[in-house]
Amino acid sequence: MRKLVMLSVLGSLSACQLAPEHVRPPIPADPVYPVEYAEAGDAVPDARPEWQAFFADPQLAALIDIALTNNRDLEVAALRIEEARATYGIQRADRLPTITATADATRYRTSLAASATAAGVYDSYSLDLGVSSFELDFWGRVRNLSAAARSNYLATVEAAQAFQLSLTRELALAYLSKQEAAERIDLAVRTVSARRDQLRIAERRLDAGVTSELEFRQAETLLTQAEAELAGLRLNFAQSNNLLAVLLGGPHDKELPASLPLGQQVLAARFSPGLPSDLLESRPDIRAAEQQLIAARANVGAARAAFFPAIKLTGSFGYSSTELDTLVGEDGRAWSFMPSISLPIFDTGRRRAALDVAQARENIAVAGYERVIQTAFREVADALAGRRYLAEQIAAQERGIVAQRRLAELARQRYNEGVVRYLEVLDAERNLFAAEQALLQVRRIDVANNIALFIALGGNVPDAS
Repeated sequence: MRKLVMLSVLGSLSACQLAPEHVRPPIPADPVYPVEYAEAGDAVPDARPEWQAFFADPQLAALIDIALTNNRDLEVAALRIEEARATYGIQRADRLPTITATADATRYRTSLAASATAAGVYDSYSLDLGVSSFELDFWGRVRNLSAAARSNYLATVEAAQAFQLSLTRELALAYLSKQEAAERIDLAVRTVSARRDQLRIAERRLDAGVTSELEFRQAETLLTQAEAELAGLRLNFAQSNNLLAVLLGGPHDKELPASLPLGQQVLAARFSPGLPSDLLESRPDIRAAEQQLIAARANVGAARAAFFPAIKLTGSFGYSSTELDTLVGEDGRAWSFMPSISLPIFDTGRRRAALDVAQARENIAVAGYERVIQTAFREVADALAGRRYLAEQIAAQERGIVAQRRLAELARQRYNEGVVRYLEVLDAERNLFAAEQALLQVRRIDVANNIALFIALGGNVPDAS
């Protein structure tokens, strides 16, 4: 009965939990996304597609697959997972006693003056199993430190997953910039070719005395503007290629499929954004912030446990003998049991300061968790707004190009008829070229916004662990 009472007391003490209970803070955002950004398809709870299906361009999908395998920063993130897993293993091991086995053999000589018996040479042998300074975790200090290490490990896993999403988005944006530059280069090359023809015609008209040098210089200016635009676009194309090489982790020997134009980069399907609360489970950066909050609260429990006595146990059991043949046996059995208890009486406020630090870090973790949620909400809301208004912008831009192209045709026709000056042709051609370039730019922004929405809602990429 006495042993049963003792075991019950020890069990209740070992169950003592000094860490704050983990409760998710209230979501610091509106319960729904702005209704003005909603579309008809948002009411349908469609599941987000896998990233391989979302990125319809086979070349982009192949590049993302290469980057997820070879990117150096992603490799570092994976190695940090291994580091955090090992740290958790070390901390978890402190919850169990460390048992060591030792065997000793000693030969020594005593002098007649130092011994009550005859002088001579003697042997001593020992064989022991021992537990060295094992803490009996009555107050949960070791248990909370282990829980904190586990949460830090899980946060590292989620952080690596978040980095994969970030890498996917960054590579897709670099690829889209390259595609935009390529399509704008094609447009600029055609424009430069057409304007060179126009300049040759203007030069012949000048030589024939039909037009003035002013109109010739205007045609020359129109050509040089297109040539300058072409050079800048080629620079953008080269820079996008260089960025892609870094994101891919270096050169690769994989044969890439053909690419698609900007308008066919991602699926046209509209998937539901759900509610802001859904982000708590779908966004790895939010899950990582929550694990960091859990770890901070566990550290508060460990700091509180430091105010209670630390009880440690040291013991051993084994055999010792002066003869090796009789080492193991009843006569040679030896054991020791040494419990110890310690409680700092005066530490100049060290434990109180350590608790204050732990509580401050808990508050920091709460604020960081809320900030990550607010950022996630804003990213989804921005992408939803872009999904609506960029579509309207593209439609207006396409109508404007139709009108601008007709205006350029009319200006050229009226100039040939001698009704208007060449300056009107110059303005119409310049405005048409700028509008066509702007349309390609807006299309790239629209595709990038769809990707941003996919990533902001948590995406669907392979598990980082």
